[in-house]
Amino acid sequence: MFLVQPQPNQLTYHNGAVLHGDIPISVLWYGSFTAAQKAIVSDFLLSLSAAPPASPAPSVSQWWSSINQLYLSKAAAVGKNGAGSTKAARVVLSGQVSDEACSLGKSLKLSQLPALAAKARPANGGITLVLTAQDVGVEGFCMSRCGQHGTVDAKSGTAYVWAGNPATQCAGQCAWPFHQPASGPQAPPLVAPNGDVGIDGLIINVASMVAGAVTNPFGDGFYQGEREAPLEAATACPGVYGKGAYPGNAGQLLVDGATGASYNAHGAHGRKYLLPALFDPATSACSTLV
Repeated sequence: MFLVQPQPNQLTYHNGAVLHGDIPISVLWYGSFTAAQKAIVSDFLLSLSAAPPASPAPSVSQWWSSINQLYLSKAAAVGKNGAGSTKAARVVLSGQVSDEACSLGKSLKLSQLPALAAKARPANGGITLVLTAQDVGVEGFCMSRCGQHGTVDAKSGTAYVWAGNPATQCAGQCAWPFHQPASGPQAPPLVAPNGDVGIDGLIINVASMVAGAVTNPFGDGFYQGEREAPLEAATACPGVYGKGAYPGNAGQLLVDGATGASYNAHGAHGRKYLLPALFDPATSACSTLV
């Protein structure tokens, strides 16, 4: 008789590379975005590593610090693949490129994303954000994903994050809770903190994918389950934004007295954002800002 110990399905470190130190982020705007939409995203990226006390608590930079604390510091302690750097990871906005004419057309395959990301010339150890406009289709968008991250070039340690503006294609799936959900328990949508349902939804997906790209950039970092379909720092806590969240309810959030908008993080230039909970591997619980 053999006793087989079931493997606990834990989110664990697989001893591979993570991104650390200064992480340059370049942005490729694919399709048409307004100046106001670009400002919402740029301010979010600036907020990630804003020096305290730049924003009141709870803040976007506090959320980013949690990634350092829950994940990157653990990798540094193991000292694998250059992850031994004790310098906290810091996002540096390095450049923006526009492809308003949609040079590869308005229906993209996932296999085209790394080449698109390379157009923004990501710096070593950096990330390119490929953001697609509301009229651009991407393989699997809305059906099975709201965003994705992957490798641009493993040698230079560059990764990409893709997210699309879901405003006209699937706001119920990829901009919830700012839009009526596409399925499941129905509750009134919340008011978007920057007044743009599509872009406020895109920010949630960018945050979720950046968390994954930093902690599991090349498939051998922090994840749970199958390497090909991993649950990562944020995707392990789907739909959780505040304490007491349950399916169809985002949890207890802060509400802006003037606009009625729901949010859980303050950002640069007085911005407010809604950011996903992060899975805490030590407690196997979802850690929220509020």
